[in-house]
Amino acid sequence: MLIIPAIDLRGGKCVRLVEGRLDRETVYGEDPVAMALNWQEQGAARLHVVDLDGAFTGSPVNLDIITRIVQAVKIPVQTGGGVRTREMVDRLFGLGVDRVVLGTAAVKDPELLAQCCRRYGAGIIAGLDAVGGHVAIEGWVTGSGRPVLELAREMKELGVVRVLYTDVRRDGTLRGPNVRDTGELARAGGLKVIASGGVSSLADLAELAALEPDGVEATIVGKALYAGSFTLASALALMTEKGA
Repeated sequence: MLIIPAIDLRGGKCVRLVEGRLDRETVYGEDPVAMALNWQEQGAARLHVVDLDGAFTGSPVNLDIITRIVQAVKIPVQTGGGVRTREMVDRLFGLGVDRVVLGTAAVKDPELLAQCCRRYGAGIIAGLDAVGGHVAIEGWVTGSGRPVLELAREMKELGVVRVLYTDVRRDGTLRGPNVRDTGELARAGGLKVIASGGVSSLADLAELAALEPDGVEATIVGKALYAGSFTLASALALMTEKGA
């Protein structure tokens, strides 16, 4: 199972939010490019960059930083946050991004999602941000009223092959991931799943790694790495051990 460090951008800095709330923000770095290079040096094979400003305003704000990250590192970069038009999807891929995450747009505009999947295939990730089993949109502040599994199945029909599943109430809390719902989504949705939200320990990673046969192919880790709960090296070593 791939371990993907997260770089969340807000106001030009690396931050982490608790439960997606702007009033519960911690700044972990003033230089996102340096942070990206740090994770690459420590062995990351991919980075997950989120434009939090974009997620809340509805259009990416930190394109210059994303561009500099892509140009600075040698590993693939996936990004999301406020990507809600075909033009912006095209622009991000033009900047050299490897994958683009569609969250709100994937829920509200199925035709856009289908168009992007036809054009970019597995380069498109559908973001499923869940609160109580239902998908939240627009920076996690609005409920869609749609159950996660129902949407996942519809997205698969539109051409989606990979989803990013985040339990919003666990994100940034270090409470542990929602292993049950992550596994259920992977088994019932028939999609590749990237897990996100709440990872706090190597034991959490081991639980998620046990779901790899079901389709959980990667886990995004943010606060646990920044807070020093474990190192990226130890996480990568655990995954090597599990795969041996």
